[in-house]
Order: sequence, then structure tokens, then C-alpha cells
Amino acid sequence: MDKEISQAVVSRLPRYFRYLGELKASGVERISSQELSDIMKVTASQIRQDFNNFGGFGQQGYGYNVEYLYEEISKILGIDKKHQLIIIGTGNLGTALAGYTNFSTRGFVFKGAFDCDPSLQGKKIGDVEIRPIDEIEEFIKKNNIDIAVLTIPKDQAVPMAERLIKAGIKAIWNFAHVDLDVPENVQVENVHLSDSLMKLSYNINRYERFHGKKG
Repeated sequence: MDKEISQAVVSRLPRYFRYLGELKASGVERISSQELSDIMKVTASQIRQDFNNFGGFGQQGYGYNVEYLYEEISKILGIDKKHQLIIIGTGNLGTALAGYTNFSTRGFVFKGAFDCDPSLQGKKIGDVEIRPIDEIEEFIKKNNIDIAVLTIPKDQAVPMAERLIKAGIKAIWNFAHVDLDVPENVQVENVHLSDSLMKLSYNINRYERFHGKKG
């Protein structure tokens, strides 16, 4: 697929995948764009436009085959194959992410954990032993690691990203409070948890302005 897909469309794909997975688990075999629209609160025309970027998937008068569409979106997202990942920084957030079982059901295999704190090294998160930072490069190459998850202070994130890229990491899921600038061949997702809270705050204020503050 050579066509450039907008990030707005890409950002909706995991949501389609999630809802289709729930429909599939419920035994639903087919669904129309309007029915999917009612569930997801996205317009039917938007759904059709999004899917048309990848060939359409639907049939006139039939709608979408749920299992087929689920599998096709899985391929588009690249989660029809396994991705090996490591976590760097095993504080509260890193430990919580490592214990999130839905990652493995989506094909993301937690292979290793690393921390610079000697008191944590040798302890386990699930079945994975926390290793010293110095072992990262060798571990990445030996275990064909695709993705590194960063849950470390922002002053450590940039030099760590440089090390990871040199070691062959393909993607970084970055929870440090700094946006990483990486080469074109490396994918990065900068996650700022406080941004979501600020969006909530904005929407609370917006609702209260238009509807009047309760209490």
C-alpha cells in the first residue's frame, strides 16, 4: 500500500479493531456502517471513508463481515505478528505496564525489564527479571527486540533513545516528559499522561460554561 494515510485515520484504527473484537466475541457476523456508527459515535460516512483508504472491505447491501474486517485491520496495524518489547524504568508506571495482560493478547510480548537502581536488579516483574542498564544492547540483539518502552526521567530519555537506536530498536513508546526526535526509520509515540487530564479539564470547563455549573 503506497498511499499516504493521514494520522487521523491511523488514530481511529485501534478503536475500530477494539469494537470489532467485541462484536466478534459476541457472535456478530456482519454489520453495516450505520450500525457501527451507532456503536462508535463516528459518522457512517467517516467510517466508509476510513475503510476506503484500504480498499473498502464492505459489500453494497451487505455491510461488513465482522471477522474479515477484524483480521484485515489486524494486518494493517501489524498486530497479526508478534512484537518483542522491553521496558526501561521499573518504577510504578513501568511495573504497571509490564503487568498489563492485554499487551500479550495483542501480540506484544514483554521480554525484558531494565533499571539503573541496583536494589531492583534481580527482582522479577511477572516472569521477567529486572536487568542492569548495561545489558540492554546485548539483550536487544540477542532477543530481536522491536519496541522499547521508556518510563524514565526526561533527562535520561534522550541519551537512552540514542543508545536504543544504535542497538537496532525499531520503535520507542516514550512516557518520559520530553518529546523524542528520532531518525525517520525509527517510530516513536510520545505519551504525555497529563495531556489527557488537561483535555478532561478543558471539557469539564467547556461543559460548565455552556450548561451552567452544578452545585
